[in-house]
Parts: sequence; C-alpha cells; structure tokens
Amino acid sequence: MTNNSNHLIDEKSPYLLQHAHNPVDWYPWGQAAFDKAKHENKPVLLSIGYSTCHWCHVMAHESFEDETVAQIINDHFVAVKVDREERPDIDHIYMTAVTAMTAQGGWPLTVFLTPQGEPFYGGTYFPPYAKWGSTGFIDLLHSIAAAWDKDRGNILSSGRSIVDELRRRVSVVSSGAVADKILLDRAFEQMKNQFDALNGGFGAAPKFPMGHNLSFLLRYGKSTRTPEALDMAGKTLTAVAHGGIGDHLGGGFHRYSTDPHWHLPHFEKMLYDQALLSRAYLEGYQATGSAEYAKTAREVLDYVLRDMTDEGGGFYSAEDADSLQEGHLKEGAFYVFTQAEIVEALGRDGAEVFNYCYGVEPDGNARFDPHGEFKGKNILYLAHSIPEAADKFHGHSDEIQSMLMEGRQKLWALRNRRGHRPHRDDKILCDWNGLMMASFALAGRVLNEPRYARAASRAADFILTHLMTAGCAQEPCGRLLHRWRDGQAGITATLDDYAFLIYGLLEVYEAAFDEKYLGTARHLADEMIRLFADDAGGFFMTAVDAEALIMRPKDMYDGALPSGNSVAALDLLKLYALNGGEIYNSRARDLFTCAQPLLSQTPWAYSFLLSALGWYLEGPLEITFQGRRNDTTIAGMLEILYKYFIPYKVVKYVSDQSRPPQALICCRGACRPPVNSIDAFEELICLFK
Repeated sequence: MTNNSNHLIDEKSPYLLQHAHNPVDWYPWGQAAFDKAKHENKPVLLSIGYSTCHWCHVMAHESFEDETVAQIINDHFVAVKVDREERPDIDHIYMTAVTAMTAQGGWPLTVFLTPQGEPFYGGTYFPPYAKWGSTGFIDLLHSIAAAWDKDRGNILSSGRSIVDELRRRVSVVSSGAVADKILLDRAFEQMKNQFDALNGGFGAAPKFPMGHNLSFLLRYGKSTRTPEALDMAGKTLTAVAHGGIGDHLGGGFHRYSTDPHWHLPHFEKMLYDQALLSRAYLEGYQATGSAEYAKTAREVLDYVLRDMTDEGGGFYSAEDADSLQEGHLKEGAFYVFTQAEIVEALGRDGAEVFNYCYGVEPDGNARFDPHGEFKGKNILYLAHSIPEAADKFHGHSDEIQSMLMEGRQKLWALRNRRGHRPHRDDKILCDWNGLMMASFALAGRVLNEPRYARAASRAADFILTHLMTAGCAQEPCGRLLHRWRDGQAGITATLDDYAFLIYGLLEVYEAAFDEKYLGTARHLADEMIRLFADDAGGFFMTAVDAEALIMRPKDMYDGALPSGNSVAALDLLKLYALNGGEIYNSRARDLFTCAQPLLSQTPWAYSFLLSALGWYLEGPLEITFQGRRNDTTIAGMLEILYKYFIPYKVVKYVSDQSRPPQALICCRGACRPPVNSIDAFEELICLFK
C-alpha cells in the first residue's frame, strides 16, 4: 500500500483495482478487515459490484471518490470491497440478505455488517444526497454510525436473526417426492402468462433475454408437440436479434433492455449472455431451420473470438456499458450515432437505405429513454427488412443486402476509431468459460465450423492448464480454481466452476471425441460430489473445506445464469448415459427430489433445472459411432445428426481401425440394428427428431 492507494492495490480483480486509489480505506474481503472491525469495535461497510457495472461507477464517482464521504466511512466503518464475479459465494449470501430485508437487489450492493459478518442493513445504489425517493448515502452513514453507538445490542440481535433466517431458507425440507412432468407443464403455463405476445420475452421492462428460458421452451415444445412453446421461443429470438439490445455492427448482445421493445439496452456485454444466447440461437436454428438464427449465432461467436478471447484461448468476462465522451464516462456513448455521422460516413444514398433499415432518425430514435441521455443519438435496430427496403427503394434484395453490409463495415470502422472503447474486464473465470466453450463446441457441430470447435478445445485446455492446482497432464488432476488474470490463478472454486466446466468439457468431448475431456469431466464430477454434495440432496455452493462464511449457501434458482445445481443435474445425467456409474444417476434423482418443494412453487424460475428434469424423465437418445474417426461416412452421419434438434442425446465414439464405420442408436435400453451408410443413418435419426 502506497500513500495514494489503499489495501486493494495488490489485488488482481479489475473492479478492486478501479477502487485502489479511492480515499476510502478499502480492504479486500479477508480476516484482516474483520479483525480490524473487532479490534476497533466498528461495523463493516461491505460494497459489492463488478468492473463493468454502470451504477457501480456512478456511486464510486459520487461517493467513494469524494473526500468528505470517504472521511465519514473511514472514521466510523471498516470498508470492504468485493468483486461479485470473483466471489459469487459472498455476493449470493449478502444479496439474499438484502433482498430479504428490502424486497429488491442489484449492484452496487451496499451492506452494513457486524464485525462477525452478520448483515443488519442494506440496499443497492445510494446517491450521496436524497433523490428519486432514495435515502442519501451521507445521511445513511451518519444514521448507521449513530445507531451503532446508541443501540448496538439491538443491531447485533437483528444481525443474528437475519443469519438464522438465511440458514433456515437453505434447509429446505424435501417432500420425498420425485419431481415429475406436471412441473414442466406448470412452468410452461407460467411462461405463457408472463409472455409479451407483442414484443417477445417475458414481463415488463427491464427485460432480460434469458437464453436458458428459450432453450427450455424449445425442449418443451419439441417433447410435447406444443407449437405455442416453439412460437414463443421463436418470437423472442427474432425480436431480440432485431432489437437494439443486439450490437448490429460488432456482434454480441448487451445485458438487458430497459424498455419492453428490446430497443434501449443497458450496454454492458457479459460473457455468460453470449454463451447462453448463442446456444439458444443454435438450437432455434436446428428446431426451425431459420438461417437468421444461424447468422445471429455466428455474429455472437465471432464477436467473442475477436474481442473477448485471450491469446492463450480463455475467454474474458465482460465489456463495460460506459465509455469516455468529452472526458466523462457516459453509458452507451461508444455504440450510438447521430444521423449526420452516418450520412457523412455512407454518403446520402447509402445512408438513406441504411437509416430506413436500422431505424435512424434525424433527432435520434431513443424514444424510450426516460432521462433523455441519448437525445439526438440513434441506437441501431432492425426497423425494416431487406424485402421492405427493396420495395421502397425499387431495388433488388441482393443489392440492398450488399449496401447494408458495406454500411455496417464502414460504421464499425468509424466506431473503432473513436478512441473511447469501453473498458474490458479481462479476468478469465472458470465457470463462465465452461458455458462459453460449450456453445462453441455445439456451434462447431451445428454450423459445421471447425474453427468454433477448435476455440472450444483451446478454452478447455487453457482452463485445465491454468486453473487446476496441478494441471491435468497426469491423473489425478488437482483442485480447481476460479479466476485467472495477469498470469496468476486464484480463488477457491465454487460449485458453479465444477458444474459449468464439466458441462463444457462434455460438449467439447462430443465435438472432438478426445477421451481426455471425458475422463477429466468424470474426475471433476467425482470431486464435485466429494466436495459439495449435501446428504439431503443437491449441492452446496461452497466446498466442504472452503472459507467459513456466516452460512453455507445452496442455490437452485436459474436467474441471469443457471444455478450450479441445475447444471450439475444435467452433468450427472450425461455422465451416467456416457459411462454408467449409478452414483451419478442417484445423485441427480436426489437433487430433483430435494428441489421439488421449490419447483412446485414457481417452476418457471428453474428453467435450466427443468430442462435437466426433462432429460431424466424422457431418457436420452444414445448414439455410438464406431470405426475410423476421420472416415467420411462418420463425418457425414455427424453432419446429419446436428442438422436436427435432438436435445436429449449423448454421442460417443469408439475407435476401431479394423471395423467399417457404423452407428448404433439406442433409446431407453432398446437398440436398433447398426447402420453403416449416411442415408440409412438419416432415415433412422428422423424417427427421433
């Protein structure tokens, strides 16, 4: 620590380093901070956020960079900063507490703790002075400090009560009943009730695209032959692809829409959204044959390869919503254009067509912007189709498409010359990389693109080399770690790291048929059971030997990300189908039994878990290829297989140089005679599509 820095200066997290020169005397999460709080008899101010969070930046600038506010904090509190992406366990515990206390959550998360770590008051963003009906942060600090001095006994009692309630919530008592198909039906009905038939998606603004919700609908629609489910998924996929939430120049998706029409996004880009949405578009392409969905998936994946991939193969975490404009951070400044800029870049004729198709208006098109932050600016979205433009401008569709492609390229180059590209969080997280490698592996097969499959394998190799304490060059592999940045790995892995990485490795195995990925997935699954399993069913978020927190969290809710439990359930079922091992099947069954009381309340909030339950109830299609790996017959069979949407399947390869190529297809213990031609394989696989 230097004179102009605090205790965050030696951290690796980009978020913590953003605060390393604040006048607030920040500590990272750890024993030193809580020892200081106990020694000085002060409450702890816990602030949780992440480096690409817009409102985290706002609160930092307004309060944490302010000398007056910092002095109040330093005099009366011990200040602790946590990167929620580095410590999802801590974030989960205190987000649950704040949500229980205030019925709302979000980031920045602001929580006041006893020196024992027990929360007694909290909220999210606080302005320095009262506005918008929110308490001013300065007044709140004074109020908490005074209450700590005058009414400490009640505060300590309140903290203990809140912790007791958090622990009670974790201890869900299983009904003993195995979750069944009725829950899938109820989840679909709940989704129907929430569905926005006009705009796609669910509920009112803000609207999150939630790729795993769409994947559930695709599975449910296929399994039950329910066209409405497929239509709901399709309308949402199309609306999201056309809306301003998508980056029509650089590819990829922003985090969520602030309006019901998918027009005005919150501009940060998260790796997990790219992973979950690209998968949903790939599956939508399989289910419908829509070339637009395949194109959208490619644009997402190409964005990740170009802008979010480390030279070693791992994937970065996020890009910021904010960028510099005239010396100030402004949300979305990098992505928006005035009409004049577009006319100057494309010429009058090119701009006329481009502006018609992408909804560009002279005074700006951000009509859903309540605060007028984008006045005069345009957010690109697909307002009119190519056929509509061809009709309006009396041209051919191919000509219009060529003009739009040229326009996008010119504006993309113009945007990149602005010199204020958003901050990129370049830490590499094990769990998010597992999701992303899974999508690249699937894309390699569905789109017949070897470069995507290679990207998946490179990411898997990066994680296994850099985020295992002993690497995976020899058995047994070491312990898994959570974060890599700046040449250094660290932070004990959570359930999500194990579950998501296993998920990714199983997909990479199917894309590459390299046994090392399957063997490592099996080893990690055994470790996951050893370290995280709850005898009552399911898995805890933290390992049995992890740092002791005020509680050991256990989560099944599928929010912006699927839960570790949901992904673990699917992992176990896949491994059971691929390798046998009754423990995998029984652990998955116990997880569904444990989750049944939660699922019965609000089943649609557990969409990924219900997708895993669908696998369990329906049983997978098991496809085994035998013969020479590079044989053109096997390659042709694989191309046929991934043309169709068959989500409940496992694919194996048995190398046998002496055997002619063939495929064996089994379902629920019944096997068809082997087939050895592409035509015979397609005829058979169409029975299950």
